Amino acid sequence: MSFDAKIPEGPLEQKWSKHKMDSKLINPANKRKFTVIMVGSGLAGGAAAATLSELGYKVKCFCYQDSPRRAHSIAAQGGINAAKNYQNDGDSVYRLFYDTLKGGDFRSREANVYRLAEVSTNIIDQATAQGVPFAREYGGLLDNRSFGGAQVSRTFYARGQTGQQLLIGCYQALSKEVAKGGVEMFPRTEMMELVMVDGHAKGIVVRDMTTGEVTTHAADAVCLATGGYGNVFFLSTNAMGCNVMAAYKAHKKGAYFANPCYTQIHPTCIPVSGEYQSKLTLMSESLRNDGRIWVPKTVEDAEAIRAGKKKASDIAEDDRDYFLERKYPSFGNLCPRDIASRAGKEVCDEGRGVAPTGLGVYLDFADAIKRLGEDVVRARYGNLFQMYEKIAGENPYQQPMMIFPAVHYTMGGLWVDYNLMSNLPGLHVLGEANFSDHGANRLGASALMQGLADGYFVIPTTIANYLATQKPGSVTNDRPEFAEAKKEVEDRIEKLMNIKGERSVDSFHRELGNIMWDYCGMERRKEGLEFALQRIPEIRDEFYKNVRIPGDADEMNQELEKAARLADYFEFAELFCHDALNREESCGGHFRGEHQFTEESPEVIAGKTQAGEALRHDDEFSYVAAWEYKGFGEKPELHKEDLNFEFVKPSVRSYQ
Repeated sequence: MSFDAKIPEGPLEQKWSKHKMDSKLINPANKRKFTVIMVGSGLAGGAAAATLSELGYKVKCFCYQDSPRRAHSIAAQGGINAAKNYQNDGDSVYRLFYDTLKGGDFRSREANVYRLAEVSTNIIDQATAQGVPFAREYGGLLDNRSFGGAQVSRTFYARGQTGQQLLIGCYQALSKEVAKGGVEMFPRTEMMELVMVDGHAKGIVVRDMTTGEVTTHAADAVCLATGGYGNVFFLSTNAMGCNVMAAYKAHKKGAYFANPCYTQIHPTCIPVSGEYQSKLTLMSESLRNDGRIWVPKTVEDAEAIRAGKKKASDIAEDDRDYFLERKYPSFGNLCPRDIASRAGKEVCDEGRGVAPTGLGVYLDFADAIKRLGEDVVRARYGNLFQMYEKIAGENPYQQPMMIFPAVHYTMGGLWVDYNLMSNLPGLHVLGEANFSDHGANRLGASALMQGLADGYFVIPTTIANYLATQKPGSVTNDRPEFAEAKKEVEDRIEKLMNIKGERSVDSFHRELGNIMWDYCGMERRKEGLEFALQRIPEIRDEFYKNVRIPGDADEMNQELEKAARLADYFEFAELFCHDALNREESCGGHFRGEHQFTEESPEVIAGKTQAGEALRHDDEFSYVAAWEYKGFGEKPELHKEDLNFEFVKPSVRSYQ
């Protein structure tokens, strides 16, 4: 098919302004007649719900947490990017645009990325006006620090709690609109199905997670702001409640899922410690500003550390390998996440890992404490150090932290056009749930930026382009499509409850997660992906025969919640592997072992990159892979949106 991404014509720096001018308007009296469903209340969903209500729309906002303040946006610790150039160090909207495009390995739309960079400056003003307590310099200006993939300081932060503070600001705006009656909140409620009426998204089916009641809700448009799908790996940095259910239900109704294999592996996670774990803990990328990452130069020293015979302090400076500084001198410890993660895996594969499992590297603050003083380091990162000490049992002021890569963010998501509308009319997708801005690797401190850009500034403008074509309130719950969708949900729940097998939901989820991590994690190969595509349906078949869900459906039942999500994960995992198998190249977080630079590569000989780095094939794969659902167990159909670079020429991605 041919995609109409609705990207405006004209110079890059004028596209968003022109699009806003050309977009349709709805007068204030008519806005009050429209109802918008918002699924999700994190930074993207909460900001959008509050802003749409401020504009006059009626909003129904749904979240599975007991409060929007519990949304997983709260876990984004390190900061938020914006091209303010307060440090006068050469930053600009164009440089943020370029860093983001390059960081995503030239696999995202130019127009979307430039809009994100352009809007970033407004976000900081908005958040500051809401009272978000950003760190400030001595003179009173907002402070900045650096993040991976950038050589300027553009990341605004509030200690190690930036996501939490931004979410509180967003929650205040949302609470104001709830109190005014513009937003109706539905907490502890999970979306189970998308309702399509005459080819348009006009409602959802939800389950009350406290009572088990299944209900339907109609609206003039539906927005999904439900985050990513990292929990398909079981162990990830996401909260256990984060899931792909809403987006995948939309996919099964016809929404294209774009680039599902683009998963971000974050380099600074506390290493796995045992089978008892259900999630992993992320240490903020902001720590890489002052922490230095290293392992011993010799396997013998690493073995001694793992055996408890040596400590980090016993390794002389000359016997340490600061491998990121060695390999990427221009960016050092602040090279992008995908590159830092693979470099960490590489030294551990060589036997130089320092954690008891061999899967860990040091993140050391000794130099920073010596240079700045412990008080300064404590002021910058105190809550993060405290969190690490509680989990790992070691004082990071005295001993280096141990870190290892883990699944974190997902760059893939539902396909959307420039208006953030999917290929299903009326279905809009915001934040991490869409695919649009990050390409194959998200730069640090860009998740909060995209969520708030979509919620505060983009969707309030662009949703009118759809709503202006609709008659408000023309679709109600009385339509037969709602009863049919509700029946589908009730039948699925009954099917799961009636299995009455012997195995727990988590045992199946862990087995699926191990397959995904081993064969579709930091490195993917053809034979491994083919094995995963054979094994996943086998585990899924066993799940439908032998899962055990205690309790009843008409009550609070967390095992039922997990089982319903896992049923979608099984299908989504296959989609994920099909996408990874199809993309015969390495780019960003998608690293195919068969496609990497070698010592004989002309680019390596010319000094443009190093052996082992990701090798793109722009002539074949410079496109968005948008997958269409073709039925349970069937191979999805691939549609391609070509990526046309008018303003930046894709180049070898080097951070040396």
